[in-house]
Amino acid sequence: MTQRREFSGGMKGKNLRYLDEKRGEPSAHTRAGFLLIEHFSLPAFTQALDTIVTANLLRAKLFSSCTFGLQDGEVTSDLGLVIRPDARLEMLALKDLDLLVICGGYRTELKASEELIDILRTAAEQGITLAGLWNGAWFLGTAGLLDGYRCAIHPEHRPALAEMSKIAQVTSEAFVVDRDRLTASSPTGAFHMALEWIRGLHDNALIEGIEDILSFEESRYRRIKPAKNICVSAPLREVVKLMDANLEEPLELEQLAVYAGRSRRQIERLFQEQLGTTPQRYYLELRITEARRLLQHTELSQVEVLVACGFVSPSHFSKCYSSYFGYRPSKETRLVK
Repeated sequence: MTQRREFSGGMKGKNLRYLDEKRGEPSAHTRAGFLLIEHFSLPAFTQALDTIVTANLLRAKLFSSCTFGLQDGEVTSDLGLVIRPDARLEMLALKDLDLLVICGGYRTELKASEELIDILRTAAEQGITLAGLWNGAWFLGTAGLLDGYRCAIHPEHRPALAEMSKIAQVTSEAFVVDRDRLTASSPTGAFHMALEWIRGLHDNALIEGIEDILSFEESRYRRIKPAKNICVSAPLREVVKLMDANLEEPLELEQLAVYAGRSRRQIERLFQEQLGTTPQRYYLELRITEARRLLQHTELSQVEVLVACGFVSPSHFSKCYSSYFGYRPSKETRLVK
């Protein structure tokens, strides 16, 4: 049986985000509910929900989610798409929630029934974290649940919230996480708000993994640029960028030296001093990491992946893959929807 190889230098932390390592203690399960109010912002809602779903892709069953309406029946989003929530929001539903998100939108009417205000206040009393998307913060404010808190709301509704919640600090930020109140004024803000909420519950490796998957780059395939995630000197960063840009046809060390304006010996010393590895090994780990990302998050065949990542044959690719991940590439879990 082949002994597993460990990643070195800047690639170790990156791959630990994706490896399903067994942990001593099982992670707590967290439950999120989304209240969809008529004309809610579908992009803001999906950004927040997608962040939670992606966390589950990396570590199964961390979160569960459900949707609520103010009444029975369907709710129409700001894009005209109709959604039927899982249930009507009632007091009884609060016992199954850790987070309740109020999803508003540009055309959502700023009107809260006494029943909704009572539910929100009860949720706060029970220690449930409360969140508002787009103008969702207004509903928290009208229930008196933003007093003494910083918050974010869409600019269109900022004056109305500031007038009603005089003790709240209404900001112009895209999102605000203040203790047990989370608010976002835009779809992008909803993504970062959800990410910060998860950060408060789990480790940075999970957060960086979610970012790698959801923060698409210019290319069709690349999720991240590894050079951004390692703290190295400018000369070494230039070499790593060259490697990153040439995965399909890997450059020889002599070529890297010429393009970077350094000698081979200088490059070897930089890698050893700053990343604790050799250029050749780092290049291999960069390519095998990208190969796993492509297998998980695209529909490319194994042959297409090995070619895209500069491997000369299926057997060589399988051997390298197995040595790092403990199983053949054909056994990799596909996460594409």
